[in-house]
Amino acid sequence: MAKREFDLVVYGATGFTGKLVAEYLTGRKIKNWAMAGRNKAKLAEVRDEIGAAKDIALIEADSSNPASLKAMCESARVILTTVGPYQLYGSDLVQTCAATGTDYVDLNGEPAWARQMIDAHEAAAKQSGAHIVLSAGFDSIPFDLGVWFLQQQAKKQFGSPAPRVKGRVRKMQGGASGGTMASMKATLKASIKDPSILSLLNNPFALTPGFEGPSQPNGLVPEYDKELGVWAAPFVMAPINTKNVHRTNFLLGHAYGKNFVYDEMMLTTLGEAARALVDAAAKANPFSGKGLKPGDGPSKEERENGFYDVVFTGIFPDGRYLRTSVKGDRDPGYGSTSKMISEAALALLDVKAPGGFYTPGGLMAESLVERLQKYAGLAFAVES
Repeated sequence: MAKREFDLVVYGATGFTGKLVAEYLTGRKIKNWAMAGRNKAKLAEVRDEIGAAKDIALIEADSSNPASLKAMCESARVILTTVGPYQLYGSDLVQTCAATGTDYVDLNGEPAWARQMIDAHEAAAKQSGAHIVLSAGFDSIPFDLGVWFLQQQAKKQFGSPAPRVKGRVRKMQGGASGGTMASMKATLKASIKDPSILSLLNNPFALTPGFEGPSQPNGLVPEYDKELGVWAAPFVMAPINTKNVHRTNFLLGHAYGKNFVYDEMMLTTLGEAARALVDAAAKANPFSGKGLKPGDGPSKEERENGFYDVVFTGIFPDGRYLRTSVKGDRDPGYGSTSKMISEAALALLDVKAPGGFYTPGGLMAESLVERLQKYAGLAFAVES
């Protein structure tokens, strides 16, 4: 890549999550980065509000103005974008990054859109050398890297990866973001117009073009988890996270095996399991008109009091098992997500790999796990 003016540009820095990203980078004392958005005056307000240096560059860029996107991309080594729903506002940016050889990282939880972008622009990214990294927030870094971490430990302890892994959200405080809910709404509206989107949403291997693995658990019905001795209920982010975990396996040359089976649920009691199923269905209704809107979010106190704890169990055919965990010290949708995507963007600056579309685990798992534990409040551990 030719010398660029900025190492990193945060696009969407005036939004709720974008502002948290900019604040985090300011606290990390990162150099040579810029803030971008539609309104330079609002960018200046955010810069002053978060205490960023006065000389931080402010870039006007708008998803409806291709020339502004091109100028922004050509100025940066990495674009970090929080401007979603990505299927409404992100496609031109992905195309521009792929064409200009600019690395890219986002927070999308929109697997049908992700597959459309892979199909449309991966050839251009490979040619230009751009690394397009998708889903670098709570969906799906703790799960993507959690499975990767377990498999590294399995290879050390047992000499091979676990062919079956269960991801279970053990505890969590903090909810989905307004952007996540808007993305769900946009996805379901799009599926009404294009029924082929539904087939992608229902396919656990939607992000592994040309590869279909074994049948996978759907995780839609509460069940008793015998390894953990507790009931498990559906987890609303599972349809996104499981696809990204399978894509990481695909990108790593099926390092977990071609017959790898993975699912995600949340742990609960039997009574809570039934209630969780009803609540998940209600919250997932994007046409209700209720709930968070893009730009909405919790207070600083709520973010700092939030947390999550995810346990992974790797199971071998002979009955042996391995248990690991990933814990985060902030609410998942905002406090932790803003730190995770920031570290993913910073890790991208050191990547030496062919261009293409990646998951965080499929491109920079080892370095990112190290960064997340050092700077972002995540902890990866072996439990048994």
